[in-house]
Amino acid sequence: MSPEEIVDGQLAAYNARDLERFLGFYAEDVPVLAFPSGEVLADRSGPAFRERYAALFAASPDLHAELVSRVTHGRLVIDQERVTGFMGDEERAAVAVYEVGAERIEKVWFAV
Repeated sequence: MSPEEIVDGQLAAYNARDLERFLGFYAEDVPVLAFPSGEVLADRSGPAFRERYAALFAASPDLHAELVSRVTHGRLVIDQERVTGFMGDEERAAVAVYEVGAERIEKVWFAV
């Protein structure tokens, strides 16, 4: 799969709130970093990744991320998203930079 196909797959699984399928698009113990600082977000990285998304999916039955724009540069995919239904009825703007390996997302940066 191409980097875009891998990122599209995780987005579809996110929108379906399908935790196992979502996790399958990520490397085990994936690091999640703040952009632009590069600080590791310990509450979202490695073992905490599964816990965070399991809780989010359980608490957000109307969760949906709409892709607003995308830039792909080699193995980097940069998505701007509009997220609705976050933790109930909250709406958020999100920017994520995915570093994609041969089969999975290996690193993620979130603009914070």
